[in-house]
Amino acid sequence: MHFSDLPKQPSTFVSYWNVGKLLYGALFLFILETVFYYTKFVEAYTEKTILIIAFWLWCLMFSFIHIFLVTMDVWSRFQNYKRIKDHLFQHGFTPKIAEHYKGSKCQRMALYAAAKELGMQTEIEQHYAQAGIKWYHFIPQFMIQDPLFPFKKYFWSRTFLEKYYEPKFEFRNAQKITTEC
Repeated sequence: MHFSDLPKQPSTFVSYWNVGKLLYGALFLFILETVFYYTKFVEAYTEKTILIIAFWLWCLMFSFIHIFLVTMDVWSRFQNYKRIKDHLFQHGFTPKIAEHYKGSKCQRMALYAAAKELGMQTEIEQHYAQAGIKWYHFIPQFMIQDPLFPFKKYFWSRTFLEKYYEPKFEFRNAQKITTEC
């Protein structure tokens, strides 16, 4: 594939949105929950028993911590997206890369975003359709296969702590250069 063959490339902001739009919905809900639980906690703190105070504090902490976890998840998916986009540009579609990211809806969204920007979305959709993966498969496979996943290093490193990936190609700049020539 050559830069001149690429569809118009979106801004980084649009790509970041496309990669994490499902997670942004979750982030919004956790922010709303945090505000709700905070008000309940403050109300309970002044009037209720220690058990009710502890309950609302637990709810508050759960939702507040998830704000950061979801934010880290979005960042990790964007690192996946950059890596996937470079791979697809260099090698084209391969079932191996699709299989690597099939276990999680959020990782598949990173793959879809990169493939769409390179004009390869049809191949990804066909591959996942043949594999029996539907749009409503949200729960990651590893959560079903390994119920103790929160205690595993692979979960934390692959879900929230993906290392920064420096893209090998500047798709937007390269496309501008080839259209000017």
